[in-house]
Amino acid sequence: MTALAARQSNFMASLLDDERALPDGWTPRHEAGLEIYRNNYRSALVEALRSTFERTERLVGEDTFARAAAHHLIIHPPSSWTLDLAGAGFAETCADLFPGDPEVAELAWLEWSMHFAFVARDAKPLSSEGFLNMAGDFTEEDWGALRLVFMPGLTQNDTAHDLKRLWSSLATPGNSPEIVPLSEPSSTIVWREGERPVFITVSQAEGRALAAMVGGANYGEVCEVLVEQEGSDGIELAGTILRRWLFEGMVETIA
Repeated sequence: MTALAARQSNFMASLLDDERALPDGWTPRHEAGLEIYRNNYRSALVEALRSTFERTERLVGEDTFARAAAHHLIIHPPSSWTLDLAGAGFAETCADLFPGDPEVAELAWLEWSMHFAFVARDAKPLSSEGFLNMAGDFTEEDWGALRLVFMPGLTQNDTAHDLKRLWSSLATPGNSPEIVPLSEPSSTIVWREGERPVFITVSQAEGRALAAMVGGANYGEVCEVLVEQEGSDGIELAGTILRRWLFEGMVETIA
């Protein structure tokens, strides 16, 4: 490491850690300047998180959010060149900080996922008609080996609250959040429709089937798991969720 690189590394470490000893040769004047720089640096990052997690801030309140954001940025300082990624892992931070209020982490995950979907690369979804043209002469073996490429930025997560109601209730500052637990564990799927990030809540079985195929599983493997979980209804469910993924525009192409 060059002398300049070492000085830069030491400065960055001091910027992130209030308790770290100052680099050799620094005077009180340097320390005062570092405090100003540290405050500006953290303020900019907290504002970046505020712009990404607007509804999460409304849910927990400005002061509580500011403390959570500062905690996250100290524990997980950003390493990317862009502020777009400063919120990575904030949902997990919320899960640790608000263990008695799991809706906070779920909402933070949703906001981050919608942000991530928004900045994903452009792609055109495969239509139901296009899929049928490609799969029209599939054999049973071909169907079993089917793998899909999903739209960029698509993701899913198990959720226990009605995120649609919570999201809508927090659209305007000052409104009371509607925190409604779901009657059974579900999954929420996020993707981009044109230029607009969107989400829906589906059964946990569908969410996990989607996660499996995003991870590289083929359609036959998903069908086997659904049959194990749902019995004879598993095959029908597999067909239903495949049609939904195509109808909603979640699939980019056949792998």
